[in-house]
Amino acid sequence: MPTERITFPGHDGGQLAARLDLPNGPVLATALFAHCFTCSKDIPAARRIAGRLASMGIAVLRFDFTGLGHSEGEFANTSFTSNVEDLIAACRYLDGRDLGPSLLIGHSLGGAAVLKATARLDQIKAVVTLGAPFDPSHVTHNFADALPEIIEKGIAEVQLGGRPFQIGKTFLDDIARGQLTPAIGSLKAALLVLHAPRDETVSIDNASEIFLAAKHPKSFVTLDDADHLITRAKDAEYAADVIAAWVGRYIDLTQPAPPPGAPEGVVRVTEADPNGFLQDINAGPDHHLLADEPMAYGGTNQGLTPYGLVSAGLGACTSMTIRMYARRKGWPLTCVSVDITHDKVHAQDAEPGSTSKVDVYHRLVRLGGDLSEDQRKRLLEIADKCPVHRSLEKGAQVHTQLA
Repeated sequence: MPTERITFPGHDGGQLAARLDLPNGPVLATALFAHCFTCSKDIPAARRIAGRLASMGIAVLRFDFTGLGHSEGEFANTSFTSNVEDLIAACRYLDGRDLGPSLLIGHSLGGAAVLKATARLDQIKAVVTLGAPFDPSHVTHNFADALPEIIEKGIAEVQLGGRPFQIGKTFLDDIARGQLTPAIGSLKAALLVLHAPRDETVSIDNASEIFLAAKHPKSFVTLDDADHLITRAKDAEYAADVIAAWVGRYIDLTQPAPPPGAPEGVVRVTEADPNGFLQDINAGPDHHLLADEPMAYGGTNQGLTPYGLVSAGLGACTSMTIRMYARRKGWPLTCVSVDITHDKVHAQDAEPGSTSKVDVYHRLVRLGGDLSEDQRKRLLEIADKCPVHRSLEKGAQVHTQLA
């Protein structure tokens, strides 16, 4: 996944730091990601969601709000309104690159901000919130002990996530006015609400209120026992999968025509986790799966191994070929299943004198239906004629070059 480090002017002219995650192929759509209160663009959940969408052909801009992360400005001078204005500025930047966003994703207070911003962005077709508060002033519970000092002195230093932040009274006044009901009720985009029932930072009641205030089309999906920051890899993976499956209903992700010599199009494999072996595999916008290695080999066991995928191809092709032949003959074949096991054995088992190893695939075919013995024998012969079987037996050429 190519990533550009960029800056663009925020609501007050200060430079906001951002990452633009781009697909390896053509850009089919663009998304804008807004992070949680006092977080940054680089939290694990944001990275995984951006990577998953980029593998589908969706470019994703994630940026640090004013005064946070690597962005310029003083956090003490920001507010919920300034966050919304930063989102509008990010959209203007993308528009200037002919990458106008059609999808907004917001986490926690960033979710409230995207709901508010969408009312001013006619091009947005879909909105996703993760752990978002219905009332922006909900964030004050994070520094409730400091509220009297903020009100009395106009500003106070608070500890959030182990880091010091200056919170001013203007921030309190602004979020108190940040009612979302009108904005949610007038959304002209599809809405997906993601929330964890056990979220101890923003209770799931907030998600219910957001969902009830919105008009259709809208969807509500639970994140089960995920924490508020979606820190666990499996929870971030689940959220990314749900968003990827949902967004295709509302955003056109039509791929361009396949290149010459590739009648089935391009199968694109993109590293999903540089610290492990997880891979995103996409064949156009409609087909996605994961490849991985078992935990014993340093993987996370979230997908088939590469050899497992080869075995799957052989088994699927065998079953399809048998079905095609039986259908053409009008034979009473009711079901087909194929078990594949893979092993490496010494080539001398096949060719005397050889010391190298070869791959051996064992295939067990089950046929259902009132078939005669002759028909069963013929279908077993047909199994050997499946195209993937022939490719494996004959071998193939692999031409590799740098992009």
